[in-house]
Formats: sequence, structure tokens, C-alpha cells
Amino acid sequence: MAPDSACSIAVSELYKIYGPEPTKCIDMLKRGMSKDQVLKRTNHVVALNDVNIRIPSGSIQVIMGLSGSGKSTLVRHFNRLIDPTAGSIAVNGVDVMRLGSEELQKFRSYQTAMVFQKFALLPHRTVLDNVTYGLSLRRPHLHDALDRGMTWLERVGLAGYEKRYPRQLSGGMQQRVGLARALAMDAPLLLMDEAFSALDPIIRVDMQNILLSLQKDLRKTIVFITHDLDEALRLGDQIAIVKGGEIVQQGTAEEIVTKPATEYVRSFVGEVNRGRYLRVEAGMTPWVAGNEPRLNVPLGTTLDAALKTMAENSTGSVCVVDDRISPVGTLDWKTAVTLTAR
Repeated sequence: MAPDSACSIAVSELYKIYGPEPTKCIDMLKRGMSKDQVLKRTNHVVALNDVNIRIPSGSIQVIMGLSGSGKSTLVRHFNRLIDPTAGSIAVNGVDVMRLGSEELQKFRSYQTAMVFQKFALLPHRTVLDNVTYGLSLRRPHLHDALDRGMTWLERVGLAGYEKRYPRQLSGGMQQRVGLARALAMDAPLLLMDEAFSALDPIIRVDMQNILLSLQKDLRKTIVFITHDLDEALRLGDQIAIVKGGEIVQQGTAEEIVTKPATEYVRSFVGEVNRGRYLRVEAGMTPWVAGNEPRLNVPLGTTLDAALKTMAENSTGSVCVVDDRISPVGTLDWKTAVTLTAR
């Protein structure tokens, strides 16, 4: 696979099959047999079936699916916690399948970091010791590690808790420690496996806000696993929906909601509040000088937020502006309402 400078992760023709003779099942799958048929005929379990995905650098890629869909299995291939039966995996231009054991260990230590659903904190270590644990394995100067650990505790809102122990923290606070520990490693790739799924809804939204806020500055490549559609639509620059070890659709939140590729995807998005996820770009018309509305909303504003702005100001349209407050389009009330109601 040729390296792609704009692509942080490139996966091609990836298969993972469990059983004593897994490679013989690949031809069966290529001939169109289903995973259930392969299981019945060979007693082999197909976990991933011809997965192809490109993840741009600096983006949040959500991998979404129900339990047993293969989403966690897929992501664990990115740092080779699981080796594939067949296929290629490149991370930042590095063919991870060619890495020897020492190179792989270095790759995992410096190029990737993980955040887990169960927090995975060491109960006998303080919060600060947990955050700096990964750094200590690299054997940096102690002072530098402590400084970096304190910096990340402050950024996730836990300044003052560095001397406490995990048992003294709430679930949400423990997950902040887990996030700070991963970010302290300064790895370009962050893998988050159902990281917020064990949290209460309000705390979960709070953690999502923290992640989105940090990402504005960090621009890391984040692969976020979830089974929750609302979370996927809120966080993902791109969303891959996985079923039965296959990616059935990959696209933006807008594409997933407005153009579901299969009945399976359509069943997920049917009851979604579209206005919370569709953005003004979905309905705006090109800006025409001299006829712009008096109210501005920035690119990326949700339709719900744009409608609220129009209602609060008793106007039927808004001007959509870019980061420089230059007008790029207009959105009217009727179009916004129509898009949210479909």
C-alpha cells in the first residue's frame, strides 16, 4: 500500500477469521458466502470481512455498531493488539504489518494511545501517578513527566485532585484521568473504545464537550468506538457503521442522516432529531451581495440553533459566515424547517 500523506489510517481488504484454517474461508467470502454460511460449513467465525477505510489526519472518526458487530475488533487492528488474517494497515504512512516486536512496541508507545470504557486506572496510585504512568515507561525525566501530567490534569478540569486516589473520584472524574493519561503521551493517534459508555447521560455529554473542546486545539486523529447514534453524530467528522464485521456505510453525520445506504442504517436514523445534527450548510443558498439578512450565524451551526436564532429575532433568514465573518450563504426559515422535518 502506498503511503497517503493526507491519510492517518489506511486499511485495505482486512479480514479477521477465528478458527484453525482461517485463510481458506476468505475465498468463500469473496465468492459471496455470508459469515453465517461460513460458520455453518467450516465452524470458523468471521469477525471482519473485507474492511476498507481511510481516516484523514486530524479528524474524529467514529466506528459505530451494536455489540458483536466487530467495531472493537477493527480498531484493535490499528495498533496490532489483534493481527489480521489478511489485509494491509498503514498508520501515518507506516505499514504496521511489517513491524517487528521491538518496532511494534515503540509504535504503540509513541504513535498511539488508548482510552477504555472501564477506566483502567491503577487503584494504588494517585491521580497524578496514573496520568504519568505511560510516560514513566518511556523513562523520561521525572520532573518533565510530572509537569506534563499536571498540565493535562488542568486541561481536563482536575487541577487540585492530583494527590487523590481513583476510589475518591466519581466515574466521570475517573474517565477524565484516563483521558489525561492518554493525552499526556502526546501520540498522534488516540483510540477510544466505548470511552464514555459507562457514564451517566449528563456526565457523558460533559465528557463529549471536553473532548470536542480539546480537539479544536489538538487536531489529533481520534478513532472513537460507540454503540450510541447520538454520540456518533455529535462527535464524528466521519462515521463508519459496522454490522456483521462489515462497514455498511461511511460518511458525515449529514450523509448518514439524509442518505442512509441500507435498511439497517435507515432503522438507526429514522427517529433522529435531524435539526440537532444537520448544519446550515445542508440548506443554505450561495450568498448574493446586497441582499443579505441582518443576522449572522457561523458555518457549522446546527439547523436547530439557526431556527432558534431566527425565532428569537423575528426574522425569516440568516446570513451564514465563515471564520473571518465573511458571508458565504443564506438560510431561510422554510428550508431549515423542511430539512429538520423529513
